[in-house]
Amino acid sequence: MTFRMPAEWTEHEACLMAWPTRADLWGETFEEAKREYSQVARAIAEFEPVTMVARPGQGEEARALCGEGVEVVELPLDDSWFRDSGPIFVLGPDGQRAGVDFRFNSWGEKHFPWDTDDKIAARLLERLGVERIDSRMILEGGAITVDGEGTLITTEQCLLHPNRNPGMSKQEIEAELRSKLGVSTVIWLPFGGLLDTETDGHVDGVCAFVAPGKVVVQLPSDPAHPDYERMRANRAVLEAAVDARGRKLEIVDLPQSAFLEVGGKHTEVGYLNFYIANGGVVVPVAGLPEDEGALAVIASALPGRKVVGVRSRVIAFGGGGVHCITQQVPSAS
Repeated sequence: MTFRMPAEWTEHEACLMAWPTRADLWGETFEEAKREYSQVARAIAEFEPVTMVARPGQGEEARALCGEGVEVVELPLDDSWFRDSGPIFVLGPDGQRAGVDFRFNSWGEKHFPWDTDDKIAARLLERLGVERIDSRMILEGGAITVDGEGTLITTEQCLLHPNRNPGMSKQEIEAELRSKLGVSTVIWLPFGGLLDTETDGHVDGVCAFVAPGKVVVQLPSDPAHPDYERMRANRAVLEAAVDARGRKLEIVDLPQSAFLEVGGKHTEVGYLNFYIANGGVVVPVAGLPEDEGALAVIASALPGRKVVGVRSRVIAFGGGGVHCITQQVPSAS
């Protein structure tokens, strides 16, 4: 049976999230991280059901902050980035649902331990009663974006990094993406974010499919931005590419960037790291003037959806955004 990964704008049954756990990652911002996670969960819950997974013993805290509109369940966790450690859901030809369980090694063995998070996808699929498809390849969900029609975009900076799958060639990695996710065209961008040392350049900081043949691209307008030239090189690749159906891509530029100090660290809040919900888009914002312009670009790229900004300064400090801490469960038909 051939399965395919649906686009993120496909109707969702639910959204999965994980409660912050790693105190050494967050440091003095740990309590604020929990508040930001809860606000993201509350915002998404206005559009679709949200299940928050918390470590055993931490469910009560999560329930108190997330409110009654968010279901909380307790399962073992190492960390709280379900886009990357959770299952990647795929649909069969008759709409039946399965979940691909790729290996997870904490973004190249950056945070110990990670063995529990490597098992969380299987645990979630068992709990949901969804078929599990095993893959031996290390892959995080934030490293890919798909159009649901056979096209996948990723970055060489991440997928070819020696800390992920050193025993696999580029061709072997692409073959596994085609096999497990049902794609036929893989577009390789050279660069992720230069400052994205946590994930080694996930594509969800670079570009995102928002419709068939349509991509929003991070394109910082400030020449002093460290990715000014790199993102333009990525854009040139996208301009020259065609998708699985032979279409040239419509490109929407997202020029806004927002930097601020969080926890003693110069931090960029990435507006591109948004979550497309049923009828809405939940976008990380910094509480800076640049927010308004970024929200307007995203609203124009995703017409007909309510765009909601959620303060995500500490989530950015931790290494991600709204997209990084969520994983959609597509509806089975």
